[in-house]
Order: sequence, then structure tokens, then C-alpha cells
Amino acid sequence: MQFRRRFPPLREWRLPTFGLERRSATRWAMLVLGLVLLGYLTAFFFVFPTPILHARQTVPRVLGLTLQDASREIRDAGLQVVDGGTEPHPTAPQGTIIWQDPPPGVSAVADGRVTLVSSAGPPKIPVPDVTGLDGSVARRLITAAGLSVAQVESIQVPRVPPGVVGLTRPPAGEPLAPGAGVALVISRGEATITVPDLLNMSQADARTRLEVEGLQLGSVTRRRTSDASPGTVVAQRPAAGTLAPPGTAVDIVVARSPQ
Repeated sequence: MQFRRRFPPLREWRLPTFGLERRSATRWAMLVLGLVLLGYLTAFFFVFPTPILHARQTVPRVLGLTLQDASREIRDAGLQVVDGGTEPHPTAPQGTIIWQDPPPGVSAVADGRVTLVSSAGPPKIPVPDVTGLDGSVARRLITAAGLSVAQVESIQVPRVPPGVVGLTRPPAGEPLAPGAGVALVISRGEATITVPDLLNMSQADARTRLEVEGLQLGSVTRRRTSDASPGTVVAQRPAAGTLAPPGTAVDIVVARSPQ
């Protein structure tokens, strides 16, 4: 069984009068509508002036700009800036914007928030631990890590064999910028060799004596004097009897003719 419901034409529709005459019902409807409109305008101008439809702004592209320039662009667009902090970036210079939310080109509500994240520069590289390694091996490891060897110091390091790294400056684990310099402190060994007395020896004999003892000849300075035979050693440093590590260089002063 089918039922058919007949709807009158639109022109025959009538507002409910609720027992009132047609003109009176129309006036009441207009009065209610006017009161609603008046209430909205009162709230808009005096209570909390918020429009029904919010104006919308397009988020500008600020990627690659400095934080100061990017903030100015965002504020000029009628939006608010939220500092999202910094993050390491392998290529972006420090202080430039690498991320924004919402992304550029998005339609955002006016007075909305845009979060900006700036670059903290390339990631830091920790100084590798090369203590106890041969100096040449330590150099290669530091270079391979993305750092550089800025200086090599040779000092006496207790209980560390000669030629072995005793420590680094900065110490192992210290984060540095890529390419930063690291100083290597290499042991000269412990002071176990007594420096021989080279006075009155010829330069050649002094060199031989030092090499026999496990030391080496350092700088040679010539000085005019009448108290010793020309070509003989008249002074040395370190002094005779001093304990020195293996391979220590001994500087000498050789007499010249007073003429």
C-alpha cells in the first residue's frame, strides 16, 4: 500500500499565527528579529567585540630570514609570533628560520599565532678520545671526526710512553663546532736519562755523545770568547746531570775566535 502526501504550493504557505491575526504575527516576528540584532550589536560594541566571521590572513614565507626580519614580516601580516626555540641544522646559518607553523601560504585567522624555529648552526662534534694512541693515529682520528689539530705540545707525562697522546685540549667529549681546533699533548716519556757533561767537547763529539745516551742535539749558538778553544762547547741547556726524557734536545753554545 502506498501513501501520497500532498504539499501545498509555496505561495500558499502561511506563518503560524498562534491565535493572532496575520499582521500582528508579522509584527511580532519583526520585533523578535530586531531584538536579536540589537543584542548582537550591543555585544559587538560594548561587551566582547568579536565579529561573526573572522577575517583571515595568508601566512607569509619567512624561511631563510633572520629571526628579526621574519618576526617583522609576521607582524606586518597581522599575525602573532611564537618563538619555537632553536635546532641544529647542517647548512642553515645560525639565527635563520628553518621551520614555521603554519607553513607559508596557509590562510590563518587574523591575530593567529605563527611558531618560528631558528637554526642553531651545524651540530656540535664531540672531541674523540685519542688518549693512549700514537700521535699520528690521533691526528687522523681527529681530522676524520670533522675537527682539526691546531697545536701539538710535547711534555713529560708520567707513565705514558714517548710519542703517545697523554691528553687533549679541550678534553675528550667536549662538543665543538665543525672544523674547530684541538691541541694534542704528546708525551716525551719520563725523565730517566742523565744529561751528560758536554763542556770542552767539539760540536761533533757533543752530538755523538748525546745520541749515544738517547738524546739529541738541539740549537747551536756561537759566541766569541777567549776563555775556551774555538769550536768547543762552552755552555749547554739542560745542564749536565739533569734528568731528561728520551729524545730530549740539548742546546749548546760553541766558542768562536775572539778575533
